[in-house]
Amino acid sequence: MKWNFVLALMLGALSLPAPAADAEPQPAIEATTAAGEKVLLLPNGRWQFVDAQKQAEAKKVADQFPENKGCPPGWQGGLVPGFSRCIPPGDKDYNRGSLGRR
Repeated sequence: MKWNFVLALMLGALSLPAPAADAEPQPAIEATTAAGEKVLLLPNGRWQFVDAQKQAEAKKVADQFPENKGCPPGWQGGLVPGFSRCIPPGDKDYNRGSLGRR
């Protein structure tokens, strides 16, 4: 009985429409902050200043924070800076590899 349910779920998932591969990427949206500064709202959820000089200044500030730089040399992880974890050598999760292999 359990396998019938799993099979039905799999067949149902296959019948769902797939997103169009040739769909155009979402354009950035121009907006104005409460302080009157023009910004671009990017489709990935981030934003940036329209003014190149202000954007360069903001990048300098952002580069001061370690979470925006990735992992230090010799550490693992950090594929997505700001979201993923950096694992130092000696940590219990360091170099675990695939847990499915025995």
